[in-house]
Amino acid sequence: MLEESARREAIAPRIVSLLPSATEIVCALGASENLVGISHECDFPETIRNRPVLTRARINAHGSSREIDLAVRTVIPEALSIYAIHEERLGELRPDVIITQDLCEVCAVSLDDVRSAVAKLAHQEQVSLVSLRPTCLQDVLEDIERVAIGIGRNSEGAALRTTLTRRIRAIADRAAQASLRPRVVSLEWIDPLMLGGTWMPELIELAGGIAVGVSAGQPAPTVNSRTLAELRPDILVVKPCGFSLERTLAERDILERSLDAAALAGVRVYVTDGNAFFNRPGPRLVESLEIMAACLHPDLFADFAATHSSVLRRLR
Repeated sequence: MLEESARREAIAPRIVSLLPSATEIVCALGASENLVGISHECDFPETIRNRPVLTRARINAHGSSREIDLAVRTVIPEALSIYAIHEERLGELRPDVIITQDLCEVCAVSLDDVRSAVAKLAHQEQVSLVSLRPTCLQDVLEDIERVAIGIGRNSEGAALRTTLTRRIRAIADRAAQASLRPRVVSLEWIDPLMLGGTWMPELIELAGGIAVGVSAGQPAPTVNSRTLAELRPDILVVKPCGFSLERTLAERDILERSLDAAALAGVRVYVTDGNAFFNRPGPRLVESLEIMAACLHPDLFADFAATHSSVLRRLR
């Protein structure tokens, strides 16, 4: 144990995370003290909020969901990243490891921009770049170990993956006791309507539901109210990417109009926190599964409903 501690002290990599989920992974691995820089969206755990911020948004992230969508659709065709890196500040921090992603242009700084920034660092040959690209739940678990290896926390990565896998299996085993499996649609965005793709169908299935409208590992498709009606959901879970519960409820009227147009009579509708949970491919996807289970089978998962009551609201 002393030898392992001494080894870490000698290595002590200086870590920069440009992705909220990666920041959560680093902290869950016990390496928060090595985190020297974060993105402007990294907000969990609270203890890391005082770290230097290395990114900024090029669009107004405080507009309505329609305004944000239009801004994104304007920027991307012009081959611009939605986020910019403070390259000079990054150089001053002299990181040993930079963690980023290569999945979604809307989620974080583009990989090309990160590579360009690294190329300008005086010690570029000593910088290790760890890029994540999770599209399903298995990818997320593998990324935990990938990050762990990248920062010299191999054993912690294996242990964390094992713990999360056991928790997921325990929830799935409980959900299997349900007598019915409801048809479930998750919404990734409000205006326009987008269905939750990637790992969302897996969370629905594990929580005891039938995911409709999109397959696991696929990107979020844009739909209209008519298509939503044709999916015939029993339950609708609304968790827009980057939106807290309060931020989503601020657009309740827009959401209600879309639901009314779809004439979803008798459908249970829940709103929850898409920013902190469902849309971050990190350790808190297990908590996301707990929230999903509470929506699908509230009687069977009354404990989860109580635990997550502050981030869960039933609209209908």
